[in-house]
Amino acid sequence: MSAVPKWNLISIDDYLAGELVSPIKHEYLGGVVYAMAGARNAHNLIASNTLVALGSRLRGKRCRPYNSDTKLRLRLPHQVRFYYPDVSVICRPNSQSDSFQDEPAVLVEVISNRTRRIDEGEKKDAYLTIPSLCVYVLVEQETPAVVVFRRTEHGFVREIHQGLEAVIPLREIDVELPLAEVYDEVEFTPEPNEDETA
Repeated sequence: MSAVPKWNLISIDDYLAGELVSPIKHEYLGGVVYAMAGARNAHNLIASNTLVALGSRLRGKRCRPYNSDTKLRLRLPHQVRFYYPDVSVICRPNSQSDSFQDEPAVLVEVISNRTRRIDEGEKKDAYLTIPSLCVYVLVEQETPAVVVFRRTEHGFVREIHQGLEAVIPLREIDVELPLAEVYDEVEFTPEPNEDETA
């Protein structure tokens, strides 16, 4: 009989204290901590473009966009998780002394071949349980295409927006998000295979 591996679980308080001094970011899933890998320049440009586009439209309004340094706390039935979404829009913010947010209205993840499984699976399933969440946006890196999961009275509905002429309506926060701005200056090149970069 083989031994079951034993996890050394980290408390939430220890995790939050460690993140304040850590040179790298970590996500937290029920006591287990995972270091986050770096991203390609295209990913960072798309995330920055999205943050700027939302920020300019939300200036003076009650909802504010936050960048990927803002942790999101999810209190699931059997565990607490902390993720770092690429962009979040918060309408009911936590105290400015906190290092995380609890009530996002909009979450954005820029997806790559490496993160697709988690962003479209684990994170999506967790994010869609957040009571305050109205919209979850998945932004492709290699082509101008976005998948939106929008809350309706019948649950979340999937929408696809394609092409640089497309505009994502975000009625929930009273703005529109043009894909031409999300993909401004982005060069669409295939992401290298992991085998090629090893």
